[in-house]
Parts: sequence; structure tokens; C-alpha cells
Amino acid sequence: MTFTRFIERPVLSTVISVFLVLLGLIGLVSLPIEQYPDIAPPTISVSTIYQGADAQTVLNSVITPLEESINGVENMTYMTSQATNDGMAMITIYFKQGTDADMAAVNVQNRVSQAQALLPSEVTQVGVTTSKRQTSNVIMYSLTTEDGRYDAEFVTNYNDINIVPALKRVTGVGNVQDFSTKTYSMRIWLQPDKMKQYGLIPSDITAALAEQNIEAAPGKFGEQSNVSFEYVMRYKGRLKTPTEYGNIIISTNNNGQTLHLRDVAKIELGGLSYSVGQKNNNQPSVMGMVQQIAGSNANDIAKGVKAELEKQAKNFPPGLEYKINYDVTEFLYASIEEVVMTLVITFILVFFVVYIFLQDFRSTLIPLIAVPVSLIGTFLFLWIFGFSINLLTLSALLLAIAIVVDDAIVVVEAVHAKLDLGYKSSKTAAIDAMNEISGAIISITLVMAAVFVPVSFISGTSGTFYREFGVTMAVAIVISAINALTLSPALCAIFLKPHDENGHEKKMSMVDRFHASFNTAFDKVVGKYKKGVENLIGHRIITAVSVVVGIAVLVFTMATTKTGLVPDEDTGVVFVTISLPPATSQAETQKVTDQVDAMLANNPAVQSRQQIVGYNFIAGQGSDQATFIVKLKPFDERPSGFFHKLAGLWEGDGIMRFFVDPMANTSVLGMIYKQISNIKGAQILAFGPPMISGFGATNGLTFSMQDKTGGSLDKFFKVTKDYLKALNERPEIKTAMTSYNPNYPQYMVDVDVAKCKQSGISPRVVLSTLQGYYGGLYASNFNSYGKLYRVMVQGDAASRMRPGDLTNIYVRTPSGMVPVGEYCSLTRVYGPSNVNRFNLFTSININATPADGYSSGEAIKAVEEVAAQTLPAGYGYDFSGLTRSEQESSNTTAIIFVLCIVFVYLILSAQYESYLLPLSVILSLPFGLGGAFIFTQLFGHQNDIYMQIALIMLIGLLAKNAILIVEFALERRRTGMAIKYSAILGAASRLRPILMTGMAMVIGLLPMMFASGVGKNGNQTLGAAAVGGMLIGMMIQIFVVPALFVIFEYLQEKFKPIEFGDEENKEVASELQPYTRRPIEYKVEE
Repeated sequence: MTFTRFIERPVLSTVISVFLVLLGLIGLVSLPIEQYPDIAPPTISVSTIYQGADAQTVLNSVITPLEESINGVENMTYMTSQATNDGMAMITIYFKQGTDADMAAVNVQNRVSQAQALLPSEVTQVGVTTSKRQTSNVIMYSLTTEDGRYDAEFVTNYNDINIVPALKRVTGVGNVQDFSTKTYSMRIWLQPDKMKQYGLIPSDITAALAEQNIEAAPGKFGEQSNVSFEYVMRYKGRLKTPTEYGNIIISTNNNGQTLHLRDVAKIELGGLSYSVGQKNNNQPSVMGMVQQIAGSNANDIAKGVKAELEKQAKNFPPGLEYKINYDVTEFLYASIEEVVMTLVITFILVFFVVYIFLQDFRSTLIPLIAVPVSLIGTFLFLWIFGFSINLLTLSALLLAIAIVVDDAIVVVEAVHAKLDLGYKSSKTAAIDAMNEISGAIISITLVMAAVFVPVSFISGTSGTFYREFGVTMAVAIVISAINALTLSPALCAIFLKPHDENGHEKKMSMVDRFHASFNTAFDKVVGKYKKGVENLIGHRIITAVSVVVGIAVLVFTMATTKTGLVPDEDTGVVFVTISLPPATSQAETQKVTDQVDAMLANNPAVQSRQQIVGYNFIAGQGSDQATFIVKLKPFDERPSGFFHKLAGLWEGDGIMRFFVDPMANTSVLGMIYKQISNIKGAQILAFGPPMISGFGATNGLTFSMQDKTGGSLDKFFKVTKDYLKALNERPEIKTAMTSYNPNYPQYMVDVDVAKCKQSGISPRVVLSTLQGYYGGLYASNFNSYGKLYRVMVQGDAASRMRPGDLTNIYVRTPSGMVPVGEYCSLTRVYGPSNVNRFNLFTSININATPADGYSSGEAIKAVEEVAAQTLPAGYGYDFSGLTRSEQESSNTTAIIFVLCIVFVYLILSAQYESYLLPLSVILSLPFGLGGAFIFTQLFGHQNDIYMQIALIMLIGLLAKNAILIVEFALERRRTGMAIKYSAILGAASRLRPILMTGMAMVIGLLPMMFASGVGKNGNQTLGAAAVGGMLIGMMIQIFVVPALFVIFEYLQEKFKPIEFGDEENKEVASELQPYTRRPIEYKVEE
């Protein structure tokens, strides 16, 4: 194949590259920026409230009919649900990766509407909400007051009326969620003694509201007539102020006496519910969580939200302020900055190595120009494929540097070799060199692309990861090949100068003593290398044994390396959850929370702390639960880089900084655990947010125990406790626990139906009276501040403090007012605060943390093994969230690598027209892959996405080296050279470029292997695997490949004798010169 046209038309070559760069820059500007590709499955949540109901009632009357209807909706993978004692019902449906979230929401909504008729009227009045659960929180902000001048109710409603609607209009924002329940509500607090006095029950009050708090449309005067004016009649509509509600008339008598609502109840503008309290730095606050729509750009949203908050802050009343508790882009920017920094260092180191080998600036310039063209051009295709700039695509570009440099070096080396033979024109040298190596470049490109293509077809969570990485690499390689066939040879023809008559370049470049000694040393190495290869070829047994050992080492290290999905990083935020003994009141929970708050306030790494009392990220809602969102100081105030550690030597810390970083999130977590150990009776957990958003609030393992027998909750809890006991004894598990507790003290209400009937009332009246006083009734609505709020009827707080207060509640019978206690009795029982289900079976959620030194993959295995040993028949378990994805992905990894190798083998078979010869390439790969696993183990990393990315890249790069050796050996064999010598000389001629690219990559990736700072764990994993694989693989390969070539070429020729080419090969002739008696004459055509 001839590419002479590009050498003869250098302007055309440069224009192609300039085009790629310009289009790449356009792509770069338009690409969204995120931490990881969007891999969380689409999730739809269905929620509603059954005022005053307990968990079991919610489960039976709300969740069961809804679940029955929703189950099996198109593309659903699994479904979880929770019913709480606060009357909350929440169903979450997870869908297959790649499902259209809008379509999923419509399908679920249709199923929900089918079940509407089966739901209680109290629920249909409130409504059932179906919403797309957004993939992740972009920003968590708090609205608070420094001096405590505003109470929680004011702050909550200011946020609700002014801030939330504005933030929802920011492009890409899906929802703004807050935990506060203190939105305005007209509270009608009934006074039981007054109600009894006037012979009233709660339903009389709701009837009066339904009658008098209404909107009406009376009509117009003068329509369809010939009068001069038309007048609209207007009714005052819904009442607005507590005074107006107080004036509602309940009854009047013949004497003209009127009974108003204010006579039997206190009326105030209060909160809808009082179950959740929030404080920021111990001042009343409200927290908003801004969530993004799937496929939106987190970076743009964060900018938009912060700009909107800043704009709103200008109109805040004095003393009100906002704080950012969590900003996903902080970690994103800091980690992208680290990767870009590493990119630059790698770039510089690579060219330093290339310069040492090529020894003149002109030659070094060519790869220097090729790299930016390929990398920037790649952004165009990322944009076309709908990818984003994330940690994976940036890592791919970092690794691509090594491959791109390689292509340019192959070209420069080939042209140099021609000039060394005495070519007088660099143009002719470039044309001849390209005619020789263009085939090799194209085959190498195909092989490299073949490695990354199968990766793109994996499904599921890990598939999304691999796809972005694989396609980025493949695109960079293809652009690099286009460069190597067009721009690089054209530049060679322009930049490189032929040697003068004495074999020196016409213009002496900076060839100093260092270059001379380097070349002398290198020539000695090549001499020894040839002898070494010759010895190995002579001992075929050693070759065979080393291949077997290489494969054995690979299999052993692969089996013993810990597995995981992505490494945990310091994101600058820590979550702390608190669970107190069952049924602890909110006031008591607040005391413990304040204790923890005081401890956190003294921690030097903590910037701010947001507490939510009444809600727990793991256990859900309840008066005995609380959560902290702890924001650590910004990354630049918590330096952790290499130079900061080094500075410790003269700043008085000695070598301590190399081992302990008191400002890192791990140290903060350790400190929290140490401080909270003296708080008795509280179960406190501290953890970082999950690395991949959209899978729940915790990192670690999540799975659900399932009761498929339909038995009692107590028996199920006992089975779960036995299981957890066995699981906690396993060395792989640090802690395995559940927040579920069936021992919440409760009272069972039993209504005496016979007594009710004797008195002439129905049991329903008794229960609705209880609900009116204790549970509360949603009676009506009112308008205020341009919004619609609820009117709630409930007994005042003093009347519902203790079970004994039931005697003060009266129900109306035909014979007069009778205490409710006459018709119902209370029995003390125990039950759960919430009931969970997983795929229609009752479930108990479990969180487990792998022990230090063990990976999540090993912990998953332990969970499976203990379940097989301890769970009785009828009880099962199922993974959820990220753990489920990881478990599914571990099954695909092995298949990917087999596929990659098969693809490489098939393409090489087609190219060499032989099924045997490609084995000399394939069998040399296990050494490098084994090396990657050895380094991963040495540095204590795990086999996660980053490590597997390095492996896929190594298959490509190591295959590339081997192909070059085989290609050049074959060329020599075709001129009639003996197989042994064609292998030795072919390998020797490729030694320089192979060592050059290998060393360039190893040295270039050292900064990544020893990365510090933000996002270091992923970078270190990638760096160690790539460096280890390349170093060990390259060192063994340069000996094993020629030996394998001799074996397989010999076998190949047994089947099909080779046809020798009759053309003169000048390079081969010069190599043969030392072995012949007389010098070989050849002329170089100009």
C-alpha cells in the first residue's frame, strides 16, 4: 500500500491534522463533565402518605395492592418497598441499564392508576406520586441563620416559597428534595374537654370545614342581555387566616347562640408535621438536595445552582444565609486537575525518554506533534458517541499517550534506519520506509482496535465503564494510525536530514559525549541480546517451560488478587448516622445528636455539619434516628500531595506525613469512631458517600434477607440475627448489621364490636374518633403565598401524651357522650418501626463493610457461602444497588479477556495467512498480564475497573511489540535467511523502538503509579498495573517472541513451504554483511 502522496503533499497532511485538532477542540468545549459515566440504572419511585397509620396497616392497605399491580412492568429488574409507622409508603422500582426513564415512569404510572380503586380514601385524597428518581445529588445546600433569629418553620417555608421553585428552573435540575416536614399548614388543635362539653367528635369539625371552607363560582349578572355592564359575582373562597378559621360556625341554637370553631380548638399557622428537625452548625436550618436529570451535565447544573443561590441571597432578610454542604464538582475538578497534571508530567517524561533514544530534537519533535493531534482529535468522537469527559475517558487518554508515541516512533525509527543505510534524500527514505511499514502500522491498528471493540459490547454497569474507556482508546489509536500514515512521514521528509559522506549528518547536532557513550553501551546491549536470543532458541524446552510458567503465574495471581468495582476516594464529605434504642423520643434523640455535634465541631478537618433529626440515610424515618452530613475543609486546605509530605521533614513533622494524614477523610472517620465510643446505647456509623452515585447513600455491600414462607416477623428476625452472627465471624467482613428492629413498643387497639352495637354506633366511629384526635385528619386546603397548603385537624399535644389520656376522649352515642375507653382496650405489644419488602417478599435490609485488606468481591463470596451454610429452607437473600451490579460484572470480566485475545488471534491469522504463527504473539501475552497482577498485589490494590482497563490496554500494547518482532523476522525469512537468524536479526532490529516505547510508557506512568492528592486510589491502581505489566512483559517478551517464532514458523513451513521473494532488501543486506566474506555492493536510487 502506498502512502507516498502524503509525503509529496505535506500541506495536505498538515491540513488533515489541523482539521482533527479544530474539530476536537469543538468537541472538547461541548462535552459534559462528570465523575463517572452515568451507570446507575433508571429508577422510578412511587410514594404516598396514609395519615396516622402504622407500618403494618400501610403495608396491607397501600403497598400490597400497588406492588401487585406494578410487579412485572416492562424492563424491571427488581423492586423494593418500605412502610413506616409515620404512615409513609415508598416503592422503588429499578430498571435495566439503558431503559428510557421517561417511558418507565409512564408505564409505572399506568400500573399505579389501575390500583387506585383498591386504596383507602385517605390515600387517594393525598394522591400517589410517581416520579423519576434522579441519578444523583449534585449539590446539597443549607439555608440557615448565624444568630438563630429565625426558627425552623420560617427557614423551611422561605426555602419552599422562594428558593426551591427558582432552583427547579435551572437547566438539568430534576428535583430539589428536602427532609423538612414543617411546610405551612393550618393546624386545628382540638381540645377534648371542650369537644365533650358541646357533644362533638372530630368528624363534626371536618364536616363544618367541608361545608364552609370552599371555593365557589356563583356566575355573572347581565350576560346575554342588552344592559350596559356585566358584573361577575365572587365568593370569598377558601379562608386564609387563623382568625377566619376560628369564626367557622359549627352549630347554632334557637336562642341565637352560635358555637364557633375557636370555642373547641386552638387554631394556628403551624407545620405540616413535626417528625424531622434540622440544624446547621447548631442553628435552625433546612437542607435542599439538588438532583440531576439522567444525561444532564453535573458541571453546568452546579454552576447554575450556585449562581441562582447567589442571586437569591441578595434578597435574603437580614441574618439569613446559605451554605454548600456537598458539591460533587469539588471532587470532580480536583481529581480532573490531578489527572491533567499527570498527563502533562507523563508527556514530558515520555519525550525525555524518546530524546535519549533518538538523540536529536528534530526527530523528537515528530512524536511531540503527533500526540496532541491524536488526543485532541479524540474529543470530537467522544462528543459524537455521546460520552462525557470523566475520570475514565481521561485515564484512557493518559494511557493512549504511550500508544500514540509508539506509532510515531515506529515511523521515525524506520526513516532513521533508511538514512543510516546511506540514503541521500530524506524524502526517498521516508517513501521507502513507509512502503515497508505501512502494512505493519495498519495491522497493529486493527489489532489494537480489536482489543477494545469486544469490550464495548458488554452489558450492565461494568459495560458502561468499559465502553467509554474502550471506545476512547480505540479512537485515539485510529487517529494515531492516520497520523502515522500521513503527518509523521511528511514531517520526517521535512525535518530529518541525511548523513554526509562520512556517515555523519551534514550539520552536526548536539551529539555530545553522553550520546556517544549511550550508543556504545546500547550497541553492547544489542550484542549480548542477540547472544541471549540465540541461546534461548537453542533450548526449546526452556521456551516451552517459561510459557507454561507464565500462564500458571497469570492464573494464580488472577485468582488471588482482591476484586472490587471502583476504589473509594476522599470526596470531602462524610456521613454519620445515629440509631437510638427503639421508640426513643425526638427530644432524647436531639440530646445525643447535640453531643455528637459538639465532638464534630472540635475536629480541625471539619468545615460545617448539617444534622437531620428524625431521619437516617440507612434506616429511614423515625423519632430515634438522626443523620449528619459533615463537610470537610476544601482540598486546597487539606493538602496531601508528595511535596506536602516532603515539607514535613523541615516543618517539624518528620516522616509522619508519609504515613498519617490527619486531614484525610479516613483519619476523620477514625477520629469520629474514637470519640463516639463513649456514647452509650447509640448505634453510630460514619462512612464516606458512595463513589458511584445513584445506588443509595452508603458504600459497602447492600443486600436483603427475604422471607418466602410468609411467617412471623419475629421468626424472620431470629433467622436474620443467626445469619448475621455467622457472617460477622468471617474474616472478610468488618461489620454486618441491620437497622431493622421488631422490638418497638406499641399498643394494639382492640374494639369491642358487641358493646358498640349495643350503644347503637359502628366500630368505624370509634376508630375515626381515635384517628381524629391522635393520627390527625387532612380536612381541607387553603391558599397562601401563591401556594396550596393543607388544613389538618388533630388533638392538642397535651391530650395525647400517654395511653391513660384515652379516658379524656369521648365518642357520641344516641344516649350521649361516652369515653372511648368503654369501647376499646389497649394491649402492650412489640413491632417494627418500618416493614420492608423486596420483590414482593418481606425483607430485612443488611449493610456490610469489607474488613481492611479484603475487597468487596471477597466479601460478596463470604455472604454467599454463609447463606448456603446457615439459612433454613424458605429464606433467601438478594443483592441490591451497586453490590448487585458488581456481582453481575464479575461474571463478565473473564469473558472479555478471552474475547480480546481471540479477536487478536483471528486478525493476526488473517494477516499471516496462518493459524500457527499468531501463537508466537498470543503466548507471549501472559507474562505481561501476570506482571500487572503481581504489581497490583505488591502495592495492595484490587482488581477493579481501573486495573482491568490497564489489562485491556496491555493486551494491545504487548501484542503490538510482539507483532513488530514477528513482522520483521518474517520479512527477513522471505529473503531466504535461515529461520533462526531471521528471528535473531528481526528481533534485534526492533529492540531499540520496543525498548524506547516500553521505557517511555513505564517512566511516563511512574507519576500515576505513585499518585497522591485527590482521586489517588484509582490513579495508583491504573499506574501500578500498567507499569508492572509493561516492565515485566517487555523484558520477557523480547526473548520469548523470537524463540516462539522459530518454533511456529518451522511448524508452519512443514504444512506450507515459504515462497521466497526475489527482490533485494537493502536493510537485510546490511545486517548480513558481518556474516559474509566480501562487502555487499548496492546502489541507492535517488
